[in-house]
This record gives sequence, C-alpha cells and structure tokens, in this order.
Amino acid sequence: MSDQFEPSEPSESAERAERAEAAERLRRAGYSEADVQREVTELEEKSATAARIFDLRRIIGGLFVVYGVIVTIAGITDSDAEIDKAQGININLWTGLAMLALGIFFLAWLKLRPVAPVTPTLPPEALEGKPSRGE
Repeated sequence: MSDQFEPSEPSESAERAERAEAAERLRRAGYSEADVQREVTELEEKSATAARIFDLRRIIGGLFVVYGVIVTIAGITDSDAEIDKAQGININLWTGLAMLALGIFFLAWLKLRPVAPVTPTLPPEALEGKPSRGE
C-alpha cells in the first residue's frame, strides 16, 4: 500500500527516449539542430536561475535575519519588569542576536558555497553524424 505514495522515477533510457522524441518533433516542425540546442540551453539557464533564487539557504537566512532584527529591537526596548519575569535575563535580546547570527551564517554559506551550475548533457542522437573536433 505504501508503494502508491512513492513517486516512480523514470529510467535513464526512458528519459533518453523522451528527449529524442521531443527533438524529433521539433525537427519535423522545421527547427534545425542548432535551434533545438539553443532552446535547450536557454531553458537550462532559466532552470539554474530558478534554483539559485529558491535556494533554501537564502530563504531561511533571510527569514532569520528579519526576525532576528525584530526580536533584537524588542529585547533592546524591554522594560525592567519584563526582564525580571525572565529571572533577570534579557531573553529577547539574546534570542534575537542568536537568530541574527544564524541568519548571517546561512547567507554567508550561500555566498561562499553557491549552487553548482547545471552542466548540459547532449543526448547521443545529437552527437551522431557530427565530426569530432580532432577530425
């Protein structure tokens, strides 16, 4: 029963056949091989841009920085009565600073280790019949 909920991944040969079929449809529609390759390259660049924009490190880091600033400001403006409720510890200030540090860590991690760009792979059908560079 749990097999129903597991997504089935297409095999490599099925993906290759699907790419070849799509390329053949484009050729029949009047597109040249260069047009097909240009279109594929543009789509891969858009995909890589989307991957960078929606990187979870950016989202998590940004949220922690924003909430850290808010909680830190709340901690700075806490009254003595509120600090006494927390047994003399300015919990908002320390929590806000910790959230800021975590958010900055995520954003620095994103900056220092960016998402690796996707390298385009050509189907074997695209390489057939073309001379190699050494010839």
